[in-house]
Amino acid sequence: MIDGPCNITQTEQQTYMDLPQQNYFRLVLEQWRDRLILEVQLSREQLKSDTDEGGDIIDRSVQDHQKMMNYITSSRHEKKLAQINAALRRLADGSYGYCLVSGEEIGLQRLRAYPLATLSVEMQEQLEKREKQRIRNYQMAE
Repeated sequence: MIDGPCNITQTEQQTYMDLPQQNYFRLVLEQWRDRLILEVQLSREQLKSDTDEGGDIIDRSVQDHQKMMNYITSSRHEKKLAQINAALRRLADGSYGYCLVSGEEIGLQRLRAYPLATLSVEMQEQLEKREKQRIRNYQMAE
């Protein structure tokens, strides 16, 4: 994400999500967003410029597959952009870095690993357990 070493830490003198930490994550998110915007633009341009150039069925199949992959990639990037923009809004309103369910600190280590994290480790584990149980219940019902 950010070029150079990651030296954002929390000492006893610092409060969680102080200004240097907020600035660090803002920079990480903005760089990620800018890179994705470029990739989405390139994918869209490629989709627009792709024209059927004839060829045999294999050539057309390859072209169609490439178009589909560009579309899927662009769609994923747009979803990620929405998540990044939401994280930037949370940074602006002071709620970034706090679990959306419990309000607890997510933690710098978790945010460094995945700056879009919205749940604490405990809440994420509970969510995953419920999802596994839901899948098991669904499989048993079949």
